[in-house]
This record gives sequence, structure tokens and C-alpha cells, in this order.
Amino acid sequence: MSESFGQALKRLRGSRSLRDVARLASVSKSQVSDLENGRRKPTVQSATALDRALEAHGELVVLAESESGPSSLEQADSLQRGLHEALAAGPLSGVSLDEVEWTVARHGRATRYRPESELLPDLITDFADLRLLMTGRQSERVRKRLTIAAARMSGLVALTLLKLGDERSKSWWRTGRAAAASAEDRATLSWIYAQEAYQLYYSGDLYGAVELAVRAQHWAGGLPCVGPALAAPLEARAHALLSRPDATAVALAHAQDALSRLPDEDREESAFSYSESQMAFHAGNAWTHLEDTDRASAELTRALDLYPCSDHTDRALVRLDLAMCTAIAGDPASAAEQAMNTVVELPEEHRTALIMYRARDVADRVPEARRVLEVKALREILARPSE
Repeated sequence: MSESFGQALKRLRGSRSLRDVARLASVSKSQVSDLENGRRKPTVQSATALDRALEAHGELVVLAESESGPSSLEQADSLQRGLHEALAAGPLSGVSLDEVEWTVARHGRATRYRPESELLPDLITDFADLRLLMTGRQSERVRKRLTIAAARMSGLVALTLLKLGDERSKSWWRTGRAAAASAEDRATLSWIYAQEAYQLYYSGDLYGAVELAVRAQHWAGGLPCVGPALAAPLEARAHALLSRPDATAVALAHAQDALSRLPDEDREESAFSYSESQMAFHAGNAWTHLEDTDRASAELTRALDLYPCSDHTDRALVRLDLAMCTAIAGDPASAAEQAMNTVVELPEEHRTALIMYRARDVADRVPEARRVLEVKALREILARPSE
């Protein structure tokens, strides 16, 4: 076993009396005795004085630091955790429950402007608080609302991980679906399926993406909710990549109908909403995949007019689709320059895996132009390691 401060002090004191050591260190005799017998914790000041008096070369200071009690800030943290756990153990008031749901909604809005690397830690912290609340004594009605909140938070974590290119998002989709099903909330389950369809879409599983998008619309069961409005455009984009123009047009019509039925509060800029700007972006993306550049450019230009400047991710994706339209039109130099400017002008914290994935699509669209100066510059930027 390692030696304690008191044991080391006694050893270093040797044959000297307590009084002699106390005099050399300018401390009281009782203080030396208490420290040796473990009745008192050493402070940095007393340890330093005794270390000098006994010529211990820092040994007593090191032992004092290892044995010192928690700092005031550590004590504050411990007190806060204990109080938080005590409050969570009891039944929630209506005000507390409203606060939980407001926090979830706030994170949903934050997905439209906060960098994913900054958002994720806050999501995890608030999710830990939510999980603690769910272990408390709650009524059936309150537990259902907490479970719905957990489903929505799971979806936000999954969506954030997806944008960061982290495969752990798949597990969070499952958790979100299980929570929504447990709460028997069709609208939330529909929303989660719609968001999860994006996971398959961006991983190249287009048939799976269509299947989940259709399931999202099924679970909505005719409800005027975000799930179908989010899922139908994704279905259209997958059909477009599969070269199905008729199915694409039908899915876009379903999307426009679903959007028209949404109440105003479900059209705000949030992960839990669907807006006219997103509809324009997704329609433009679908027409881009079908190489209908006239329709695509019109929708994408409208999307840029509608999106707020704070929505860095979607605005960048829209600009990359416009670059793709330029490449399809046969101007690889201009397309590469547009894509390069989009990436370079994007704040570094917003250059997620999703953005770089789409930029590489533009570069891959013009393989025969590898020697074009702008194309080479774009490929050099994409080849740089991420920070």
C-alpha cells in the first residue's frame, strides 16, 4: 500500500519532537499531531511548510495534493447532481414537463443553424437528464409524454450522427422507433421513419430508402403531420436516382399535398418541421438527378431565396446541386468552381461528411475533365484531411 501523508510525516520527523517540527514549520504542535494521526487533512500551505522544514523535496506536497478533499467547484457539482436526482425522483409538475418538451423543440430548431459537433454534446447532456426523469415515479400520462420526448431526442441524436458520418446513428433510429411505438405516437413514429430513410438514401440503399419513406407515410395514417411531408420528397429523390421519372413526379405531388396540409407551427425551421424552402430544395434535387436542369435550376434558385442565411448545411447542398446542373449542362470548369467555392466559403465547422459527399458527386460527374484547372483544384480540396 502507498504511504499516507501522516505516515510520511512521521517517518520524515524521525527522532525530532512534535514541538521541534512545529517550530521549524511555524505551525502548532497539535496540528502536526493531528496530521500524523489522520485527524486532519493537510492543506497545500501546511504541507509546503512541513516539506521545507523537513527537507522532503516535495514529497509531502504531492501526498497532500492526492489526499486533499474536493474543491469548492467539485463540491458544487456534487451538490447539483444530488439535488437534480432528488427532484427527478418525484412526480413531475406540469411546468417541468413543459420545460422538457420545450428543450426538445429548442434542439430541433438548433439543427438548422448549429454545427453538429457543437450540438451533439448538448443533446447528450439533456438526454441524460431526460432518462433520469423517466426513472422517477410518474403517472401514465406523464410517462407517455416523456417517452415521446425520448423518441424525438433519439431522432435528433441519430440525425446529428448521420450528418457527422457516424454509423452509430443506426442504433439511435432503432431506439427512437421503439420509444415512439411504446408511446403509440403515430406522428412521431412516421417522422422517425422519414428521417431514417435519409440514412439509407445517403448510404446508397435506394430501394431501402423508398421502403422506409413509404412506411413513414403509412404510419401517418392521413394525419396532417411532418412525417409524410418529409418522407415523400425523399421517396421522389430515390426514384429519380433509380431513373423513374413518373414515380418521381407522383411522389413530389404527394409531398406538395402533405406540405399544404401542415399547420403553420410545423413549417418553421426545425428538424421537427418541414418548410417551403426544403420542398424547393428536395424537388430541385430530384429534377437534378433526372437531369432536367431547367426545372431543377428553377426550384434550387427558389430554395436559396427562401432559406435563411443561418442554415449553412441546406444552403450548401442547394449550391452543390446547382453546380451539378452546370456539370450536366457541359461546363465542368464552372461546375467545379461553383462546388469549390461552396466548400471553401462554408464555415469549417459546417463542412460535415454529408457536404463533402455531395461535393465529391460533382467532382465525379466530370471525370473526363480531370485536367481542367478548376476540377483539379476541387479535387485537391476534397482530398485534404478533415480537421
